[in-house]
Amino acid sequence: MNSVASSGRILVVDDQPVNLRVVSTLLSRQGYEVITAGHGEEAIALYREAAPDLVLLDMFMPGMDGFDVIKALQALPSPMTPVIFVTAAQDRDMLLRAFDAGVVDYVTKPFLPEELLARVNAHIGLKLTRDRLERVAREREQLVNLVAHDLKNPLSSVLFASDLLLDEACRPERVPHYLTIIHESVHDALGYIREYLETSSGAAQVRPDVSANLAETLEWLLRRYDMQLEARGIRVVTVPPPCEARVAIDERVLRQVAENLITNALKYAPDCELTLAGRNGGPGYWQLIVADRGPGIPAHQQRELFKPFTRLHHGNDGLSNGLGLALAKQIIVKAGGQLWYEARDGGGAQFVIELPEASMAAVEARTASAV
Repeated sequence: MNSVASSGRILVVDDQPVNLRVVSTLLSRQGYEVITAGHGEEAIALYREAAPDLVLLDMFMPGMDGFDVIKALQALPSPMTPVIFVTAAQDRDMLLRAFDAGVVDYVTKPFLPEELLARVNAHIGLKLTRDRLERVAREREQLVNLVAHDLKNPLSSVLFASDLLLDEACRPERVPHYLTIIHESVHDALGYIREYLETSSGAAQVRPDVSANLAETLEWLLRRYDMQLEARGIRVVTVPPPCEARVAIDERVLRQVAENLITNALKYAPDCELTLAGRNGGPGYWQLIVADRGPGIPAHQQRELFKPFTRLHHGNDGLSNGLGLALAKQIIVKAGGQLWYEARDGGGAQFVIELPEASMAAVEARTASAV
């Protein structure tokens, strides 16, 4: 028989050592990873450690028989792995009982190697295909969540600026500023969409030449949100870094993360003071600070802050899906940095973005592109 390279992990359960040896050798030669158990309790313990892709299970064993093992596996919280019964029984009622118990197939002893391999290959293929489809579905769902969340901020800015333009009390000298907000927000939204399309198609690659200027980022944030902050009664204090500071992240991505923190302050800390600052972090790192004098985050909620679909406060503004901080942290960690929360002395919330300093190559590339 020709050996066909396969993949997958199979748990073989049989109380006869010779059967374990024969089946394990046969499957291993086909490229499968094989683990064995001589009784039901051992099988359940191995399954708990790491669920296999398929279980070959002897129907009749002393102590826990095959039906008992299946019942125990079905009680576990993880999704059930396909089970094939290996049995000498050919009683129709017994086989029907096996299918009712949840097995997907059976092989009768003594078995033909070709038959066993054919059934194993078929069910392993189905299991691995199902796993791939579930993974793709999860990735698509994550992508939809990312797009929906990250388009929220620029579209909210467009809506805010356009509402002001439509207001009869709109002052003419502010019109250019509102139009700039709309133009830049739409440009950012299109940039996010382009980035997601490239990521989805596999075209996006890590770019070691990117960098963002902290001082310019603070200026951009203030310019973009000054009207919204003023409308919410929030007074802004900006503290630029003590010298030119460039961090190793794309400037649009850094703005995207910082926007999430500012929009949280808009929602939860009105009529307060907001500080936007850049400062030295650990050796080779810079920090961007977004700190307010609002109610802060209760201690019992702080450990939940960066979990997906967790909102800072009760209630629903119609737009928040609780993904902002979780996504922001993922983005910063992927860039080699950290994002964390600190309670402020005197009350309030402080979020710290710490990123590695940009390399000289990235700074030179940025300078050359600006010329």
